[in-house]
Amino acid sequence: MTAKLDPFAAAPQQMKAWLTTSMAVAGSLDPTLVHLVEIRASQINGCANCINMHAADAREKGETEQRIYLLSAWREAPCYTDRERAALGWTEALTRLSERPELERAYEALKAHFSEEEQVKITLMINVINGWNRIAVGFGLFADPAAAKATAAKAVAA
Repeated sequence: MTAKLDPFAAAPQQMKAWLTTSMAVAGSLDPTLVHLVEIRASQINGCANCINMHAADAREKGETEQRIYLLSAWREAPCYTDRERAALGWTEALTRLSERPELERAYEALKAHFSEEEQVKITLMINVINGWNRIAVGFGLFADPAAAKATAAKAVAA
């Protein structure tokens, strides 16, 4: 895939603000949970860039290959906790909002495992990754994870 444009070059101030917000939201949650949410939403959205990047990040942070590979079938896989399942169900419900998912059932599971503050943080994280998916897919972005980290570090420093 060939990139249509570089959003960091085209709108550096806005992309820096978006990146800073993204990092703040991700930093407010358990990194394992963040990686699962990022990968699952990216799978649903068909964002190869984000699947690649977040799977690499998850591996670096100690996530197992098994849990990464089974993420698209998390309901049937025994390797996720009830808390992770609640977050994944909420991720799917919000990512597939236009498909009329069973939002209430997903919310009840979320509420059973997360405080109100955590519910907001997870919801923000889901919005962040869905936003990144739309930026990457929309502009045809695909970057090596190391190159993406370098671009992000450069944008934050600017």
